[in-house]
Amino acid sequence: MNLRKPTQEQIIKFYHENTVIDFLEIDVVPTADGEARLELCADSRHANLYSMAHGGVLTTMVDTAMGAKCLALNKKVVTISLNIEFMHAVMTNTPHIFTDAKVLHDGRKTMVCECKILDAKGKLYAKATATFFVIGHLLEDD
Repeated sequence: MNLRKPTQEQIIKFYHENTVIDFLEIDVVPTADGEARLELCADSRHANLYSMAHGGVLTTMVDTAMGAKCLALNKKVVTISLNIEFMHAVMTNTPHIFTDAKVLHDGRKTMVCECKILDAKGKLYAKATATFFVIGHLLEDD
């Protein structure tokens, strides 16, 4: 079976249909390499009791960003395990954070990725690694 890779538009459309990303108002934006990244302007809707972005929101960002990297290789995945380390708090007045994900292992049945959450100045807020199970492909050749 010869598999095609999805276009940037197909990846973004796929994630715009993700109700969790929509609910959290996380933006899926195109990148220069033809893929996509996630961006967030943290505000009170994303906050925990200490006026910081909730760890679950940031974990959702990295999980989805790594899934998008897998999707760019035409692999639909579900998370097997995810580990995240928080380096700095994302305060609700932090203007803009974004994900930077990469694939470390591209297997037939599993994939391993890493992802960072950064700001425009390059400050590292969180770093995650995850293992994914490949459940199918977005596109298949006839």
